[in-house]
Amino acid sequence: MADTIQWPGASGKSYTYYIYPIGASLKAEAGNYIFARLESNVYMPIYIGQTENLSERFDNHHKKDCIEAERATHIHAHLNANEQARLAEESDVIAKWQPSCNG
Repeated sequence: MADTIQWPGASGKSYTYYIYPIGASLKAEAGNYIFARLESNVYMPIYIGQTENLSERFDNHHKKDCIEAERATHIHAHLNANEQARLAEESDVIAKWQPSCNG
């Protein structure tokens, strides 16, 4: 089982994500995700998003160049079948962290 991390949003709500190395196979399920770089034992968010299928989205990601330039080392994933909840979570976490590739 993968390790987990808590990502708080601007609202104060905290979300549990599983931590995977870049390139890991993820489940073909809907969810939220965070591309992050591990730096001095701290994860720095690079891009925060949501998708209907965590297993397919990343090979041709629209922010791939930025994510690679920012040296993402991991992807954090949170299964979430409800689209409205995914969108709300995405906005909440982006508002808190303002990752460089979400701009």
